[in-house]
Amino acid sequence: MRLSLPIRRTTPPERATGRWWRNVRSGRMQRTLAAATAASALPLGLEVYFEHFRGSFGDKWMWTPVALSPALTAAGVAGFCSERAAKTWLPVLSALYCLDGLIGVITHVRGVARKPGGFDEPLFNVVMGPPLLAPGSLAMVGGMGLAAAAFGRER
Repeated sequence: MRLSLPIRRTTPPERATGRWWRNVRSGRMQRTLAAATAASALPLGLEVYFEHFRGSFGDKWMWTPVALSPALTAAGVAGFCSERAAKTWLPVLSALYCLDGLIGVITHVRGVARKPGGFDEPLFNVVMGPPLLAPGSLAMVGGMGLAAAAFGRER
């Protein structure tokens, strides 16, 4: 003898969650990744601005992540709204942002090496010098935008 449980209707948030998971399982995540890119780029750019301000913007290249962040945010919002923008502007600006992050890792490593004692004084120079892996977050956000262009649009 089987127990018969009453059937309950699903609520709209439950249906939306189920639809989102079906999209993720089938590789359709373009809008989600574009929105995540837009939501991540602007706060990251602001944080980079504050940290580079502490460094007195000693190198003109310190301005590049600050200038690219609002542009990538706009491209992410446009990619969320338009598939065409997600396939054109978002990957271009995401690639620049990613490249800027990779170059930033190299320049930060060089910055620590140039401090008195270099890597021979790691307790001081790694802690007090430029953060070694912080530019990697730019590369990850840029990579997220590139992935948004590669994935299919949600249904």
